[in-house]
Amino acid sequence: MARENAPGRPHSLGDLRRGGGATALLFLYECTTEERGTLQPIADRLELTVQAASHIFRQLRRAGLVELRAGVYRPTVAGVAWLHGALGSLEQDLAERLASLRVLRRARALASSSVSAGAAVSLEMKEGWLLARPGNSGPSRGRAVASARAGELLEVEELDGILPIVPGRVRVFSIPETALASAATAEQLRARLDADPSQLLGAVGLEAWHLLRALGRSSVERFGVGAVVLEASQLGVDSTVVLLETELPRFLSEFAGTPPTHLVVERLSSERPPRAANRSGPRGATPRRASQGR
Repeated sequence: MARENAPGRPHSLGDLRRGGGATALLFLYECTTEERGTLQPIADRLELTVQAASHIFRQLRRAGLVELRAGVYRPTVAGVAWLHGALGSLEQDLAERLASLRVLRRARALASSSVSAGAAVSLEMKEGWLLARPGNSGPSRGRAVASARAGELLEVEELDGILPIVPGRVRVFSIPETALASAATAEQLRARLDADPSQLLGAVGLEAWHLLRALGRSSVERFGVGAVVLEASQLGVDSTVVLLETELPRFLSEFAGTPPTHLVVERLSSERPPRAANRSGPRGATPRRASQGR
């Protein structure tokens, strides 16, 4: 009888999902490291039924990888070579994956209050700053290397846990060039900035910067705004960007396919919203909402 092809030998972790490679590897490993006179213990270890384990054995035996010798399930020479090759490939793949991970065991943070050397601390992200406070109740914990007072830089070692960061929102207010000099546009922008202030305010282009300065906004990012708001969003900081409508495509292209998770663009019009008294309409009529020109 012709020998069947051996199951696909896994060369990487991704290969374990295909071709029965994972099951064959585990079955052969059991037969190599333990003396198994029946299939029941193998099935139990692999969380299979005995019938399924028997089916796998028959497949591997037809492929010349395993045999029943002297009442014991054993791998053949080809089976041992298959197993060693698979484990070696997986070891290399796993090592490469681990090398690409940036696992932090030490970090620097700002002490939110006085901390003693060797004390347990919890890390948290607040307004874009990594803070360390005494105690170990947080999701990310460590130990202070040295003493520090509130506001001082503190080195933390023995990091454990994952620090959750909720991405910050990026609001973009797009202004038509024809509406730039409109008092209604400035009124709308001022109302939005006052009602929902962000920690970071940016302007793309001289016109947007001049408009924000005219509204009394003194702290405005002007350069590399796309990169600034992207980093801010990744650290959980909300930001607002003002620009001319013609600048919007160029600004969005700065993210190179990786825009912030929460990005909202709103177009401001030059139309002044009607007064509240005029929105009520005739008695019993449904009020109409002013168009925002999204």
